[in-house]
Amino acid sequence: MSITHYDSYTEARAHLKDLLDAAERGRVATVRRDAARTAVVDVERLRSSLASLSMPRAQVVAEAGGWSVFIPGLPIAADGATFDEAITEMIVALREYAEDWQERLLDAPNHRNNWALVQMISLSDDDQLRDWLAGAGR
Repeated sequence: MSITHYDSYTEARAHLKDLLDAAERGRVATVRRDAARTAVVDVERLRSSLASLSMPRAQVVAEAGGWSVFIPGLPIAADGATFDEAITEMIVALREYAEDWQERLLDAPNHRNNWALVQMISLSDDDQLRDWLAGAGR
């Protein structure tokens, strides 16, 4: 098995190109620091995997002459006059949630398990989030 692993960040820093090359090729690439082991991964591979694992639970409802989008169990919702406007507003709301999670919610008991969702939001562009919300191909 071809795993790229370094037992210290000093060793990893000395071989940073090899570590990044391994991650970009999709190989397992890790670094140990004290008792912790950290993986280095290609962003697009991670984003794509998280998007496929985090199936959108967003619900879109036509109401009061407009559209509402919400994700059950999360404090994220948006409204718009049209479906597209509601989705655009939901993307803004998702980004705000991800920012709030990074700043203060990551240790809150009712939010800490949203790590994968926050990573996926943060690593996606608006078009990728729009496709994810609308259930299009990833």
